Amino acid sequence: MEAMEAILTRRSTRKFKDRKIERELLNKVLEAGRYAPSGGNNQYGHFLVIENKEVMDKLAVMAEASFSKMEIMPDTYSSLAHSITASKKGGYVFHYNTPALVLYCNKPTYSNNLADTGCALENMMIAANALDLGSVWINQLKWLSEDPDIVPYLQSLGMKEDERVFGGLAIGYPDTEDGLPNRKALERKGNFVDFIE
Repeated sequence: MEAMEAILTRRSTRKFKDRKIERELLNKVLEAGRYAPSGGNNQYGHFLVIENKEVMDKLAVMAEASFSKMEIMPDTYSSLAHSITASKKGGYVFHYNTPALVLYCNKPTYSNNLADTGCALENMMIAANALDLGSVWINQLKWLSEDPDIVPYLQSLGMKEDERVFGGLAIGYPDTEDGLPNRKALERKGNFVDFIE
């Protein structure tokens, strides 16, 4: 797939087949993230790739417990409000039962951490689309990046003491009729362009 086509046809996938991604394909997606730009070429990013179902199940339970204690305020971001509401109802699985959850960790003290996260995750989403894999950005562990139970658990999995989760990506084979990602174009309602000549 040509680069512009991979960019313009990328859509989020929130339903995945229960099928492990071949390591060669997953490595290609991760390589795209590793080669993303980083501020000053610091390359502080650390990718934690979780394929273990028990670990993902435990993270889902821990996240649900934390979100269910939160209250929705008038200015709460809509996706965060959804996580809180769904957690209070019970059975909330923030990672959509993906076969691979990639957590992008970085240093909280590094001023370009969010920009580097955006570059890495976008590269990986485009690469996943080009490889006929589905993906969706996962923010829930970013919102819980200082949770007193989740932080030590992530550290036990390999997150360094001076790191926190700044974003995540669920990747897998889309559970669609043809097994391919949804690539239907969406109308642009924003992101306007003005030329100043």
